[in-house]
Amino acid sequence: MTNLKYLFFIFIFFGSISVGHSQILKKHRDSIDGAIDLSHFLSDLNGVLPVLSPITEPAVGYGLAGAGLYFINKEPQKNQTFQKPDIVGIGAGFTENGTWFVGGGYSGIWKNDHIRYRGIFAYGDVNLTYYSQLLPDKSKEFNLTSYFFLQQALFRIKESNFFFGGKYQLSKINIDFLLDSNFPNVTKKDFDLWNSGISLISEFDNYNNIFSPTKGTKVHLSYDQNLELLGSDRDWGTFNFYSVYYYPVSKTWIPGLRIASRLATGETPFYAKPYIELRGVPAMRYQGDLTALIETEQLFNLNPRWGLVAFGGLGNTFNKKNDYHAEELVWNAGGGFRYMLARIFGLKMGLDVARGPEDWAVYVVFGSSWLR
Repeated sequence: MTNLKYLFFIFIFFGSISVGHSQILKKHRDSIDGAIDLSHFLSDLNGVLPVLSPITEPAVGYGLAGAGLYFINKEPQKNQTFQKPDIVGIGAGFTENGTWFVGGGYSGIWKNDHIRYRGIFAYGDVNLTYYSQLLPDKSKEFNLTSYFFLQQALFRIKESNFFFGGKYQLSKINIDFLLDSNFPNVTKKDFDLWNSGISLISEFDNYNNIFSPTKGTKVHLSYDQNLELLGSDRDWGTFNFYSVYYYPVSKTWIPGLRIASRLATGETPFYAKPYIELRGVPAMRYQGDLTALIETEQLFNLNPRWGLVAFGGLGNTFNKKNDYHAEELVWNAGGGFRYMLARIFGLKMGLDVARGPEDWAVYVVFGSSWLR
């Protein structure tokens, strides 16, 4: 589901629809190259703004999300031209397969980016397809309804690029799933669960841009643990790791690399098992007790405004019952374009077309495709 970070990017393109055509061309031209640019529009953010966002996740089909966002501006610090505003928002969305959700949240950057806070409350009614881990050709549609509550805070260690923190998550899950013998990994005890747990989070982040980084590294390592002690119906958790690396060879060619892995522990419900997250691969299509993937993205700048992107990756799932031997190799490949939408902030938008093992998918991209 779309979170506040993505909504912040999405409003930039769609939020200006309400302005007259001639006014857009006059107000949003860059003084340097005369191209459409929303830098000054962004720098003056204040008050409530409407948002429209396309949903392009293959697992739920195409749809639309809308929100109202309130931006809390900050004065620039020394040697800074821009500080990311705090954002308060409420929103809702729906897709063509009947999925819908509603929620609200707050995203805050405090004390000159020494504290990064996020709080979310949401309700979702989601229609998905489950694919048996033991019988990959067997699939079945199911409905998941959930209340979700999250509180997270990360703290910068002095003036370094290291962050440590934690989060608390609470969710109430109800599943509508017709059982049969083809799905041995699914049991009725997964169908009505309270999940309540805490996480320990560590990150290293030296990106050169908070929106569309072209240089730097981000490394994330965390452990989520649901505990009966905190009100969860059972104890289960996940180890989570990802690393994203951008290394500009030149102004024209900027390679990127993403490596990610997740490991389930305890009695993990079937819907919470790790799955391969690659463009062109539907969510939950390839699940296992352990997943690992690698994906590369190559950006080729045609000029300061326009660029072409090519990407591809591999992923694999592993299961405890097979002693974590590789189960199924998953691949993706595709390409797209990027446009520098706000030159002052280095913010890009674009469109990706991806192919996975089964089908094609289209993604609208604001900022980085790997933004988290």
